[in-house]
Amino acid sequence: MTTKERTVSRGDAVAMAMFIVTGVAIAAWTLWSAAARIIELAGGRDVPVLVEFLGSPAAADLSSGMLEVQLDRATVVAPTLPPMAIIPGVLGQLALIVTIGGVVACLILLSRNILRGRVFTASNTRLVMIGGMIGLIGAAATRFFDNMLANATMAALTDGPTDTAVISIEPFPFLLAAFAISVVGTVFVVGQRLQRETEGLV
Repeated sequence: MTTKERTVSRGDAVAMAMFIVTGVAIAAWTLWSAAARIIELAGGRDVPVLVEFLGSPAAADLSSGMLEVQLDRATVVAPTLPPMAIIPGVLGQLALIVTIGGVVACLILLSRNILRGRVFTASNTRLVMIGGMIGLIGAAATRFFDNMLANATMAALTDGPTDTAVISIEPFPFLLAAFAISVVGTVFVVGQRLQRETEGLV
């Protein structure tokens, strides 16, 4: 055993194994649901599409009467979808599959290395940063294609212009995620340096 390898306790090993199983289950569920959505989009008929509106007025039919509300988002059902809507919809699902699969793969590889007693290593640092970048870029790409699907759907359903979001990506969650990834990456870099220094003293 090299000095870079540490003994992992049985409890930690069980927790890591459960983490890996959970990651595989998440990836499998994402693949199944995305495949079902792609089949639904490819059919092109009676497809529900989530659309985000820019404060459009609407009337809500309540038991006490009609109430005017500001429509923020709604699901519309398109009797038929044009290719200009189907293509970005499919691309969005493919981006989701790649994103979830890439992040889960990086986390599984990281967990495997930790189970083998290798924690603060250059490969683990790369896995953390690569997984984080895949998550950030993939989430933005998925959101972008979903907005293209929504706008193309509304263009096909309405004759006139509709106040819908061209692209709706809230920056705060992405900034928070980027900050968290940077912190975790920094922890691994510092831990790797401290481990090298400690090994030099042994």
